[in-house]
Amino acid sequence: MTVHHNISRRHLLALSAAAGGAAASGLGAALAQQRPPIIVDPRTLPAEVVLTPRIQQFDPALEKILSTSEPIREIASGFGGPLGPAEGPLWWKEGGYLLFSDINASKRMKYTPGQGVTVFQEKTNQANGLTRDLQGRLLACEHETRRVIRQELDGSITVIANSFQGGRLNRPNDVVVKSDGSIYFTDPWTSPEVPQQWDLTFMGVYRVTPDLGTMTLLVDDFLLPNGLALSPDESVLYVNDSRRRHIRAFDLAPNGTLAKATDRVFADLSGPEPGNPDGMKVDTLGNVYCGGAGGIYILDPKGKKLGRIVHGQPATTNIGFGGNDWKTLFFTSRTMLGSVNLKVAGIAVPVAKKA
Repeated sequence: MTVHHNISRRHLLALSAAAGGAAASGLGAALAQQRPPIIVDPRTLPAEVVLTPRIQQFDPALEKILSTSEPIREIASGFGGPLGPAEGPLWWKEGGYLLFSDINASKRMKYTPGQGVTVFQEKTNQANGLTRDLQGRLLACEHETRRVIRQELDGSITVIANSFQGGRLNRPNDVVVKSDGSIYFTDPWTSPEVPQQWDLTFMGVYRVTPDLGTMTLLVDDFLLPNGLALSPDESVLYVNDSRRRHIRAFDLAPNGTLAKATDRVFADLSGPEPGNPDGMKVDTLGNVYCGGAGGIYILDPKGKKLGRIVHGQPATTNIGFGGNDWKTLFFTSRTMLGSVNLKVAGIAVPVAKKA
């Protein structure tokens, strides 16, 4: 369970100042009576206040997505390590369980509600981001082998991508599948400080055609491309740049490539608190969820910050929707798996094929 820390009087004063001068005693009474939360700007709060686990509301629209009284649950901890954290939460609906990556241990973990966490698969080549294709097959970005793979229904492995124009990929990080079967993935240097012979001189975002016959470099000017997600109508591809601490958005051209002229910064998720944009998902209403400074941000389709899930961990490594109704938001930090319940369903995985 999540440990809820007591808020000191100094912290209450900071909160009341940010809320426009409300007295600390008045704010304490409001909290005690569970009245609607005061909307505050997180940039005005000290880091120690921001990291107190809670749901922060920046805009009234958050109320239709997430209750500020909703508990933030810690499911399990003790994962990760210096070579890689917990990552890639992926709900397997027909099985009623969640898969996620323990990169350092090179294991795929399985969480079943009511039963806990067990090892699902070993020797995963330090897999990171996970998703499923239209046929329900597992796709994984592998650090160790520097490739994106598909695990067939019989357990065999198909390599989706491991090189570009004769050079080995860097370290594929995250992957998403469009309803036409095309595959998009990011390929950053996740550990550029480690001495290694890199074949490519850039970090890319790629698209692979459904038949795996053509791989296209979509963009190569990110400092560190990381999480990516599609809008519900698949007209927009969101890609976050962890080092610039922002999310970029691109309209998709009819052929599935990026309309470069539409490149824009969708949201800046920087701040004084620890945490960079990493994993990212979108719900059925088009709201975008992404880790950033201090927790997980919830943004409307125009990039407005509606609220933040402050889980108290130093970073959010990835997120994923799940549960029978797709209204549970699972998240990983460097060492733990957690969840919070929403009022809005996320986009299902695998995504439904469009006619």
